[in-house]
Amino acid sequence: MSRFGKVGILLIVAMLVAMVAPVLAQRGPSYITYNSYMGDPIPRAFDEEVVAMWNEAHPDMPVEHSIVAHEDFKQAIRAYLTADPAPDVLTWFAGNRAAFFVNNGLIANIGDMWDANGFNETYAPGFQALAATGQAEGKYFLPTSYYWWAMYYRPSLFEQAGITEVPETWDEFLASCDTLNAAGITPITIGARFRWPAAAWFDYLNMRVNGPEFHIGLMLLEESYLDERVRATFEKWNELFEHNCFIDNPAAYDWQEAIDPMVQGDAAMYLMGQFITDSYPDEMEDDLDFFRFPIIDPNMPVGEDAPTDGFFMAANARNLEGGKAFMAFLGSREVQQMAFEELGRLPTRTDVDISAAPANIQQGIALIQSADYIAQFFDRDTTPPMAEVGMDGFMRFWDDPSQLDQILQDLETERLRILEEEAGS
Repeated sequence: MSRFGKVGILLIVAMLVAMVAPVLAQRGPSYITYNSYMGDPIPRAFDEEVVAMWNEAHPDMPVEHSIVAHEDFKQAIRAYLTADPAPDVLTWFAGNRAAFFVNNGLIANIGDMWDANGFNETYAPGFQALAATGQAEGKYFLPTSYYWWAMYYRPSLFEQAGITEVPETWDEFLASCDTLNAAGITPITIGARFRWPAAAWFDYLNMRVNGPEFHIGLMLLEESYLDERVRATFEKWNELFEHNCFIDNPAAYDWQEAIDPMVQGDAAMYLMGQFITDSYPDEMEDDLDFFRFPIIDPNMPVGEDAPTDGFFMAANARNLEGGKAFMAFLGSREVQQMAFEELGRLPTRTDVDISAAPANIQQGIALIQSADYIAQFFDRDTTPPMAEVGMDGFMRFWDDPSQLDQILQDLETERLRILEEEAGS
């Protein structure tokens, strides 16, 4: 998206919020506003179902539900949070994405809601840690679901190419790409119009080459992008280009459009989150499976991306108490059980019944439980400014790997700029 496009979206959202805010204020404190990025058809239907349940049970405190397309929501979030009044409850992401807003005083402390509803006893410890994010004391985030990333593939295309086992090592992975190419099948599809699918490749390659500890240190700006270990990550990435592993011109597709080559039988694999099944044709899911991202260095701990989603309240919310009540409902066992059964999202509560989970869900749970470390995702684990420059750098590398020296220098320059800015604030 062009810079003008991003600014235009923010200006439009800001104007709309300014127009609507006085009207909402007149409706009284019992009214709750909820802004959601659940724009894809299946999550949208679920989101609408949950709001309808709340409104039926609380006619005196209804929720006004606003759904914005996922990418537009991410561009508009700062305008939402700085509006007066801001929306009460918003969907968002764990990790640095939430911590950034906490540190800037834009998210409300909901620790009392956690205590009042016993969430400290029913949420797994790791997810409680995600709630206490940022530099401020208290709890600011309500994590309600997570999902795994993996190499999704079509077994029938592997069979067609003569591949009898999924690759477990890097050499096996490159050999599989060669075999698929020889059979006239593009090994890997990707939609990188919005850049973040490319960031997944950096996450996994860096964790597999250098280990998750180094990766998280890099995300926290504690390691240099000029470190030879970072260069080694990009060199492994370049091996995939040398083996013609990817579809042409990935920036022409968004992540959903890039599913089509798999559906049509033109591409065999896709590094993607579990939510791929929301957009994959139901009648073809029997021919969709996944495997762990291949191991590069067997001596390194295994890191996996398992991004966690949830909700927070704006510090400038109009209806703070009503919003907390709605948040408690969103974090309830009832709603998480529904999300698990209807969407296949893995619950953050320990009291949700997962015994009836289908085989692929059990496989995903095993994938995450076997990992040594769970990361969020590149643009969730690092700071927003670094994420922007980093994802631009990944796409520049994709376009021209020979520019690696300049790309690494630009990444390091931005890292140092952010650190200097933080030190001076």
